[in-house]
Amino acid sequence: MANTYSQLNIHCVFTVKNRAKVITKDFRDSLHSYIAAMLKNDGVFPLAVGGWLDHVHLFFEMPVTLCVSDQMRLVKASSAKWINENKLVKGKFRWQEGYGAFSYARSQRDTVIRYILRQEQHHQKKTFKDEYLELLNEYQIAFNQLYVFDKALPDDI
Repeated sequence: MANTYSQLNIHCVFTVKNRAKVITKDFRDSLHSYIAAMLKNDGVFPLAVGGWLDHVHLFFEMPVTLCVSDQMRLVKASSAKWINENKLVKGKFRWQEGYGAFSYARSQRDTVIRYILRQEQHHQKKTFKDEYLELLNEYQIAFNQLYVFDKALPDDI
């Protein structure tokens, strides 16, 4: 083939270290905008960036010239640095190691975008822990619950 053609729709989810609920309304939208701009800068087409107090969802169309692990390393490192430099949280901000990555067909884009943009309403009924474990189960990803999160919280409010 003379050219490379692709359509890679990737949904990534990652959480604050120890699932600390520190991504407040004061800077949440700015953080999401910062991450979207960073993706664009890297040649990645952001479809939605959203999240809640302790986690972020990214949905993007990925070019074949990049890989998910490199992109997530850059997003997490740069956004943590931005949060710390702007002193948006008390103490040092860190993301938990790792992330979840899930692929979707183009026909599923609108559903995923709506889901990500409605995180505040979604988390009135469901914890991030429950949400994330459901994603892993839905995609039939084998995991050991002892190693999904850095630190277990007593009640995952």
